Amino acid sequence: MTTTPMLPATAAPTNVNMAVNLGGLSMKNPVTTASGTFAAGREYSDFVDVSALGAVTTKGVSLNGWEGNASPRIAEVPSGMLNSIGLQNPGVEHLKACELPWLAEVGATAIVNVSGHSFDEYVQVIEALEDVPVDAYEVNISCPNVDAGGMTIGTHVESVEKVVGMCREATARPLIVKLTPNVTDIAEIARAAESAGADAISLINTLMGMAIDADRRCTLTSRPFAGFSGPAIKPVALRCVWQCHNAVKVPLLGMGGISNGTDAVEFMLAGATAVAVGTANFVNPQATIDVIDGIAEYCERHGVKDVNELIGALQC
Repeated sequence: MTTTPMLPATAAPTNVNMAVNLGGLSMKNPVTTASGTFAAGREYSDFVDVSALGAVTTKGVSLNGWEGNASPRIAEVPSGMLNSIGLQNPGVEHLKACELPWLAEVGATAIVNVSGHSFDEYVQVIEALEDVPVDAYEVNISCPNVDAGGMTIGTHVESVEKVVGMCREATARPLIVKLTPNVTDIAEIARAAESAGADAISLINTLMGMAIDADRRCTLTSRPFAGFSGPAIKPVALRCVWQCHNAVKVPLLGMGGISNGTDAVEFMLAGATAVAVGTANFVNPQATIDVIDGIAEYCERHGVKDVNELIGALQC
């Protein structure tokens, strides 16, 4: 008995205009992937037609390779997961040689998530990518799982303005700045990123969390603190998007607990121009396509002809 190979899922036809513009980045629909949950797309290509996504956001890349944190690095918790990967990656030259050419070959829109140990390293990564096909940069100033750079940079107005300003000078490509929710006033940080030259704001990265094994009297991850993601963080993420929508004029890329089309629509109503699917990819490798189709189905059901009509349409 022979079986027909399953083709990668692609978005269903719709009469709804699904195209959006995220700070100069043209997307065929408002759905991308959350950095670190989709690699650079190749690993998911058996399940998803990556060219059908609004964009593919790569895993965070640094100038040189990072080994990441010690194991265990992932723990399942109620309504979500903890991760302490530590931005493990093989470095920017590997991305340029292997992943970006593949994304270009399949016709995908590429957002590269840029990471660094220092202000200068962010700039050096961008400079290294300027001669290859990249559609936008997502500057990650919000990772909670590294000792240097990462979230520390993203929690202070002065350092946010400095790193975003330096990155802005290094490129004319769309610059998206990814924020952490682990601050007192995320709107203040968003305004700092906007004033320094960000074309769009990406939010939120993971919340700080921890999980304990009571029998062994130790944490479930090698580092006590880890990044908490999944459905449980959606109310926090929605609040952050709504706050920033009312604080800045640049478009927003919303994420945090999005598993289906209704979740995505909620983020758009709160002010997001586009959304990213993250933890759901681990549970359902076709989650991104399900979200695209779910947004279109919502629009069709409610007589919405252009998905942009949803942006900030929350009534409260």
